[in-house]
Amino acid sequence: MTRSRLQDPLELSPPDDTTTGALVPVARPASPADSARRGDVDDWGRSERTRAVARRVFGPLYRTWFRVEWEGLEHLPTTGGALLVANHAGAVPMDAPVIMHGVEEEIGRPVYTLAENVLWSMPFAGTVLSRVGGVNANPDNAYRLLHDDGQLALVFPEGTKATGKTYAERYQLRRFGRGGFVQLAARAGVPVVPLAVVGSEEAMPNLANVAPLARVLGVPYVPVTAQMLVLGPLGAFAFLPAKFTVRVLEPVHLDLPPGRVRYSAATVMEEAERIRQLVQDALHDMLRARTSVWRG
Repeated sequence: MTRSRLQDPLELSPPDDTTTGALVPVARPASPADSARRGDVDDWGRSERTRAVARRVFGPLYRTWFRVEWEGLEHLPTTGGALLVANHAGAVPMDAPVIMHGVEEEIGRPVYTLAENVLWSMPFAGTVLSRVGGVNANPDNAYRLLHDDGQLALVFPEGTKATGKTYAERYQLRRFGRGGFVQLAARAGVPVVPLAVVGSEEAMPNLANVAPLARVLGVPYVPVTAQMLVLGPLGAFAFLPAKFTVRVLEPVHLDLPPGRVRYSAATVMEEAERIRQLVQDALHDMLRARTSVWRG
């Protein structure tokens, strides 16, 4: 089955289908060379050594360029699994690295980002993503990560519908898929922790989309930003110094029995919309309080 990047990746595969890219550990004798090579790489491919390098590289941007400020950190669980759900934005979104870096620095817990299957089909991309904490967003993977391993997982339910928005549509949340994240959290028996992120829309604002080129390339959108107009392809790395604020909302404990493969579609959509509205309301509140894009 061909995956569409416009859909919620957590809804595309049946939870128990291990033929769709789930990371199933294979038992085999490990040679000394394997052990030396894998070293600090966990079952999901995440390398603490690589994350340490990423933190050193990204740290200055986090502290001095984006000047990230957190609100409500006390709502982040210090133990056990939880599904972090955030808004997604920017032609080249920086919300995932900001959240992953911030949670690791502030509360000392790793964050695994559930990313779409198509990214693992790109040469070298899958390995790099895994080393820094990316996990293929197959429902079986996500369930084991949350339920069995008790980790923090980050997901952006809007998907590419959000990152394809233009600057004129900033902070207007798209639908949170068909509620795949709600089914996942309910099945795993973990809370949903909503996060509202302000700043990503301005750091890499999308002025327009080139629809004909997107169709030719077979991608959801091809953005045009001011940085790209001035610097060409290098503009994709020239983020504006917008101040980021991340607000952690109170965890949502779903009143659904854990362990089920399927839940009522109406209930799932109702919960997904309720959580989307919580994030949207928080964004409106944060934007009203913001005095400047650059100073917060």
